[in-house]
Amino acid sequence: MKIFVLLLTALAGGAAAQTENYPGKPIRLIVPFPPGGSVDLVGRLVGARLSQLLGQQVVIDNRSGASGNIGMEMAARAAPDGYTIAINTLPFVTNGFLYTRVPYDVVNDFAPVSLVSSSPSVLAVHPSVPAHSVRDMIRIAKARPGALNYGGAGVGTNPHIAGELFNLLGMTNIVVVQFKGGGPALVAAVAGEIGVTFTGISETMPFVASKRLRALGVTSLKRQPVMPDVPPIADTLPGYEFVTWHGIVAPKATPRAIVTLLNEKITQVLRAPEFARPFEQRGFDIIAGTPDEFGAHLKSELAKWGKVIKERGMRAD
Repeated sequence: MKIFVLLLTALAGGAAAQTENYPGKPIRLIVPFPPGGSVDLVGRLVGARLSQLLGQQVVIDNRSGASGNIGMEMAARAAPDGYTIAINTLPFVTNGFLYTRVPYDVVNDFAPVSLVSSSPSVLAVHPSVPAHSVRDMIRIAKARPGALNYGGAGVGTNPHIAGELFNLLGMTNIVVVQFKGGGPALVAAVAGEIGVTFTGISETMPFVASKRLRALGVTSLKRQPVMPDVPPIADTLPGYEFVTWHGIVAPKATPRAIVTLLNEKITQVLRAPEFARPFEQRGFDIIAGTPDEFGAHLKSELAKWGKVIKERGMRAD
């Protein structure tokens, strides 16, 4: 018994020392999608300021593939010492319902750190598509079933879920073409390789402003200040709403003290007045939640989207 107590004391002392000296080297932030999408953008915005507060560089590591599964498997298997964290969005919870095997468990393999932000997407079309409203889009899609296509960032990713929700409520058949991330899907839409895109407001706005894409509707229930002239899709399709989120997690066994420290620093970044404006300009709403709040959110999202995916019969394999 005495040896057991001494062992526990030694372990506790080691963990305390590890936490006290943290961070003592650069931190890797895994982004499980290619550069150019909303997850990458949020990760870089937060990472740059977090580096300043922690006194160590936060290195962005894009590890794309399999709708985020490759990057998240790396994060789950990383040493739980606070030097590897990951940022993800909806596929983090939807992949478990889409793939026969997912190399991680959302609840059991990760420690929630912070729910960072939320953002709607925007339905936009290439100028070659003769639609100037959501109503036009539905009419064209119904007149030519299967002729229109939209870009996905992988099975179960934000654009895919947003597009299939549109098909479900609009009773249309706009065909998904999968790309390796939201960035490549958006580039394909701008190039006219696909006609339709459901991508984040932040990355789509510049192309709408330059008239290389035409915005038809936002996926939130209200108009967005950064795109005030674009109505909600729900104005035409009642019940349509798709608002995604971005959150940071660490490997499950990461010491609670480190998780708490990271959360405090991320919250400090997000609540800085000078940081709020760049987020708002890109259509992001800052959340800055606690680890427990993010954990509860993940469980809620698992229940919500698991039901939708089952009803649509969506599968990745």
